[in-house]
Amino acid sequence: MDRGENAGEPSRDQSDLYDGAQPVKNRLRVLRAEREWSQQDLAHQLEVSRQSVNAIETGKYDPSLPLAFRIADVFGLPIEQIFLRD
Repeated sequence: MDRGENAGEPSRDQSDLYDGAQPVKNRLRVLRAEREWSQQDLAHQLEVSRQSVNAIETGKYDPSLPLAFRIADVFGLPIEQIFLRD
């Protein structure tokens, strides 16, 4: 079946969702430091790698929604107090 010239490319509506997307800012590093936790300590509590914690803290990776909820639970805060919109 021929899908035309744009086969494999997102439709205009889908690509608009990604235009100019910025990583979500977060307070993870500050909250972790307040508790004197290392990245490894937090990673262990979240059941993720230390590299994942680092990537989230530096804005290189936005966590999935389930992981964001686990982060909120570990810190005992609402998600909105950890992850910030511009």
